[in-house]
Amino acid sequence: MTRRRWIADEVSGSRAALIGEHAEHLVRVLRARVGQDFDIATGENVRRGRIISLNAGRVEFDLAEEIPFPSSIQLTLLLSIFKFDRMEWAIEKCTELGAARIIPVIARRTDSHLAAASMKRVERWQRIALQSAEQSRRSAPTEIDDPRKLADALQVSAALKIVLSESENQTLLLDTVQRDVVQPDATDGEIFLAVGPEGGWTDDELQTFHQAGWTSASLGNTILRAETAAIAATAVVASMLQRGISSL
Repeated sequence: MTRRRWIADEVSGSRAALIGEHAEHLVRVLRARVGQDFDIATGENVRRGRIISLNAGRVEFDLAEEIPFPSSIQLTLLLSIFKFDRMEWAIEKCTELGAARIIPVIARRTDSHLAAASMKRVERWQRIALQSAEQSRRSAPTEIDDPRKLADALQVSAALKIVLSESENQTLLLDTVQRDVVQPDATDGEIFLAVGPEGGWTDDELQTFHQAGWTSASLGNTILRAETAAIAATAVVASMLQRGISSL
């Protein structure tokens, strides 16, 4: 049976620990016991960990041999803020698919009430990312940044910067990633991918993207909800990047 993986809250030498609600879930929900083995991600590697003590709000592990794990994909998602229940679902699924980082973005069409409340949601989004990363056996959770305005998120350095655009009718996301990342002479594979809010990007926002060196692409002719577009696009990019990693 495949061992459950946990991402350690504390690591010191050959010891690791889960604390707080993280530990409570392991003890009360999964009914862990001393001597039980799990995979423990330490931030540098993944090692077999055996529980050596169970206390209120704290579970300690003795770390043993390192366990091989797949290389991570370097995908950062600029995710425009939309209805929180749907955004949480997008964060959960994009984490499972392997996104390394998510930057919540306040776009022109982001609801003002959601934008104002978004900073208070970051901790919850980070917990969702941690839980999803452990469920999908990742070695680290997706990083969730503090929300920022679009103009502050555009100036980045990456191998490829793609903005999903409903008005793009010639270039598909799959073809863009295939051409610019997966080919043998491609760059290091790091990608920034921007997904718009409900209602999409405004024309002036798309112009700002293009001036900052971003490439427009689409998922096809179907108009998707924001969360569906984020998940579908992440799946496309993750699949192509994994193909590139596997060919190395």
